Amino acid sequence: MTTPAPGRPPNPAASPAVVAGKAPMEEHQAFSHERPDAAPASSGESGASLAEVCVVACAEAWRGDGAILASPMGLIPALGARLARLTFAPGLLLTDGEAHLLAPGGPGTRPGADGTGPVVEGWLPYRSVFTMVAAGLRHVMMGAAQLDRFGNQNISCIGDWARPQAQLLGVRGAPGNTINHPVSYWVPRHSRRVFVERADMVCGIGYDRAAGLGPRAARFHGLRVVVTNLAVLDFQAVDHAMRLRSVHPGVAAGDVIAATGFPLAVPDQVPATRLPTAQELALIRGRLDPAGRRDRELP
Repeated sequence: MTTPAPGRPPNPAASPAVVAGKAPMEEHQAFSHERPDAAPASSGESGASLAEVCVVACAEAWRGDGAILASPMGLIPALGARLARLTFAPGLLLTDGEAHLLAPGGPGTRPGADGTGPVVEGWLPYRSVFTMVAAGLRHVMMGAAQLDRFGNQNISCIGDWARPQAQLLGVRGAPGNTINHPVSYWVPRHSRRVFVERADMVCGIGYDRAAGLGPRAARFHGLRVVVTNLAVLDFQAVDHAMRLRSVHPGVAAGDVIAATGFPLAVPDQVPATRLPTAQELALIRGRLDPAGRRDRELP
């Protein structure tokens, strides 16, 4: 018998949601969309860049998870998981995806010729990850080529299955991830091409499809958050439709609505995504990513 993932504290009470009308008209690092020439975008008075706001928003996805395996896909989610481990989530397990459990690390954390690299804390061969997946003891943050309003995710192909316009990663582990343990998403470019009315192919299972499987089959299904370059979204609406949780500094709710290809549930008051603390900025800049690679993952 499988066991559910560790409990999380309930989300703070949100204002009643209303459905916003439509405006006119990426489980792998392949969705990182790095731009080597990108300059940091400031988030305002805090001095934090947009990338740093996104790192903290990704870190928050693991708040309250306890001793669970964090599996981030992409640089900013990886920085977020490591930041969470160093601050408010010391029980998180971090892996290199092959055989080792790692400390959050950063430059100078492992003795060696160049003094760089992670600290190995334990042995977790890849075959053992499947045991954790089946037990609900993992929380993955994947990418998405398409997401619909109930969280159905596509990373396989664009267009009709018989004659696709583009072939992507394939289904990969998305079905097993979404049915067995918590899942979040990272989308570095929030647009109507990603947030679509209907996914061309469903890889990760959304709330409507999970409900169709029945309560026993879907008892471990849970989509937490979607972090983008514009906002943080969740599925806390009454019908589990995608909801606008917060907007990043300088972004209005209307900007997010216009960049989304389906009606969003929007609270009466949409808060701003929280800014990094001074401690978090120091960790991101001095220990986790001193080279500033995070800024290249955003448009």
